[in-house]
Parts: sequence; structure tokens; C-alpha cells
Amino acid sequence: MHRSDGEPMLECHDLTRIYREGPQDVSVLDGLQLTVHAGERVAIVGSSGSGKTTLLNLLGGLDRPSRGEVRIAGESLLDLGEAALGRFRNRRIGFVYQFHHLLAEFTALENAALPLIVRGQRMKAAQARAMEILTRVGMESRADHKPGELSGGERQRVAIARALVTDPSLVLMDEPIGNLDQTTAASILAMMDDLARTAACAFVVVTHDPALAAHQDRVMKLDGGRLTEESRSS
Repeated sequence: MHRSDGEPMLECHDLTRIYREGPQDVSVLDGLQLTVHAGERVAIVGSSGSGKTTLLNLLGGLDRPSRGEVRIAGESLLDLGEAALGRFRNRRIGFVYQFHHLLAEFTALENAALPLIVRGQRMKAAQARAMEILTRVGMESRADHKPGELSGGERQRVAIARALVTDPSLVLMDEPIGNLDQTTAASILAMMDDLARTAACAFVVVTHDPALAAHQDRVMKLDGGRLTEESRSS
């Protein structure tokens, strides 16, 4: 289902990213256009080196475009300074990185609660909310374990909980279920479906997994610095 009737949650206009490599300018993204509506789930596929990670970094405000703009919930990221952008990310965007980026000295509970603590929420309330999300991803019994004591799949589930703990409007995911067993992956997909439907959360999912891509509302292929929509089989 293509939820084009919702409000635009993410809009990219003429998005361009050029890197300098020696004497050469290398264009990774070239005038890319993308709109994702509230409650819509979009998969981004493409070959290695096509610019998928660069695109995610731009969408999340972790990098600045060479040209063009990204708007989230009507707010242009170009209009925000670094401090304001950090607050905006904390309030609006959830990230699930391919390699977790959990803090080694913190427990699973503390890692999941961290975005709320950064926001200024009281520790008790932040950890209560984090435990609620950890329970939803099946990690409540491992909440007091540090990342080094967790398997790769468990660390990924903690990273997903951390991304969702703030009730973001937009979640950006880089191969989110690659380290998960089939049952856990299915539960994460069901949670995404529920958040899209009940909270109008939008998802952009970068993946090489055809089954994960097919589960989303739309599949976009990144090639030559631009996105084209993949046709869906009936």
C-alpha cells in the first residue's frame, strides 16, 4: 500500500552530494528527489557504492548536501544550525545503524534510554520507557547486560529500541534485520507496521534483502545518483 494520502514527512529536492577526491569532483547523489509520507515505509536498494549510506546521512542531517535540501515535517534542515539540528534529530528522527554504535560502557537499558536522557527527561521515566521498548523487541531479560555481553542480533535489537524510544516521526534504518533470526525479524517488521499505522511514523530502510524491501510500501532503486521506483509484482 502506498500511503500517498498522508502528509509529507520527508521531502528531498534536487539533493546533490559531491566529494573531492584529489583533483576530481565525484558526484554521489545528483539532483535526487524523494517524498515519503507520514505512515509510509520506503525501501532504498542499490549496489554497493551507489550512495545509499550517503543518502541516509543527508536525510538524517549527519551530513550537509552540496546542493538541494531535505525537509522533515516541513522543516528545512538547511535552516538549522548544528545545535538546533541536534535537538531536531533527537525529537524527530530515529536511527538504526548497520553496526549498532552502542556505548560499550552502558547497559542495554542505559543505551536504549540515552536519547531521552539527552533530551532532559528524568532517569526513572527514561528507563521505564526504554524498558517498555526493550520488552517489545524481546530484550527485557538482557536489559542489564552491556553490549560486549550480547550477541550481534541482541545488539541490533537494542539499537532498534534506542531508535524508537523517542516516538520519532521518521526512522532511518540501514540493514536493520540483517543480524536477526527469522522470528525476531518478523516481530520487528510487525512493530514497524504497527508504528506506521497507529503513530504515522515514516520509515526509510536501506537494504540488500529482497524480502525486507518487498515488505515496504514502496521500493526505490538508487543508481547513478538518482532514485527510481521499482515496479511491484502483482
